[in-house]
Amino acid sequence: MIYTTAICPYCVAAKNFLKSKGQEWTEVRIDLDPAEREKMMALTKRTSVPQIFIGQTHVGGYDDMIALHRAGGLEPLLAGVS
Repeated sequence: MIYTTAICPYCVAAKNFLKSKGQEWTEVRIDLDPAEREKMMALTKRTSVPQIFIGQTHVGGYDDMIALHRAGGLEPLLAGVS
């Protein structure tokens, strides 16, 4: 699941990266639904987008996901939800 807004370049980058990994996701546009924004903030304690969840694991934003990938931790998470 990815929490996004319409005008977020990091959201686009995150989706493109996940697409390159053959992944699918549910996108939640918090700019269209204030209740979803509140839910995202309650879950993550963050206000920025994207906020990325793989399964039940909160990965964080785009930079967090790339750091996890570079550290070798992303692929095991992705394999667990495939």
